[in-house]
Amino acid sequence: MLTIDCQVHPYQANTPARPWANPHDAQRAHVTADEMVMAMDAVGVDGAIAVSPRGMYAFDPSYAIEVQKSYPDRFAIVRPCDPENPAVGETIAEWRRVAGAVGVRLMLGRHLGIATGLPGADIIAKEAARQGFPVNFQCGGNLDAAMALIDKHPETRFVLDHLALYQPRKMPAPPDAWTDLPKILALAKRPNAVIKVSGACTMSTQPYPHDDIWDNLLRIFDAWGFDRCLWGTDWTRAFAVVNYEQAVTPFLKFDRLSDTER
Repeated sequence: MLTIDCQVHPYQANTPARPWANPHDAQRAHVTADEMVMAMDAVGVDGAIAVSPRGMYAFDPSYAIEVQKSYPDRFAIVRPCDPENPAVGETIAEWRRVAGAVGVRLMLGRHLGIATGLPGADIIAKEAARQGFPVNFQCGGNLDAAMALIDKHPETRFVLDHLALYQPRKMPAPPDAWTDLPKILALAKRPNAVIKVSGACTMSTQPYPHDDIWDNLLRIFDAWGFDRCLWGTDWTRAFAVVNYEQAVTPFLKFDRLSDTER
């Protein structure tokens, strides 16, 4: 079985040569491309989408580009785009020329405090479609606005990050972590959207192997269909809850999935 992790965030240590935008954003001092590949090899993950982490590098994708150059057969790359940048369309056009680039990311999760009606969001959606990129859409807590944007741009492919939820960074997940599940199921009716089942273990109120996540995940699988679900660890953001092996193993061993579904 070819196993692709749809979202990982390798990054270097915080140094003057490549400083972090937010020095308090990480649980580990570094998880470099080499370290990410070692973790993947240990559990049989063949490849991954390296998403440039905004917490470290804001809208600078230069380290993600280095990751892909170092391991071109293991990583494709996605960059976040700034909806407050008037030239964001040019940024996406330039990204099309980068080796290994397979998508862009729009981050409008409520926790970021960014206005959802920015003209730049429409520019990102339109230019991504023009360039043949899907938009990886972080929209947890802002699902009504997300639905409106998805419906406004039927020509654009949207990939909903993190189960379309705001995911906690420590255990246990709060009691209201799954409150927006009905809206997530409703989003499945949008034919131009798919969903990342990424960072799912961080939604648990129980220790590893986080058995309490599965009833909700099975509802998502039923609504979206397995051909519209992308599995991913969201490592390294998920490091405070799980190491890489613990983020992978539950999906390999869960006995309510058939081999074909897996």
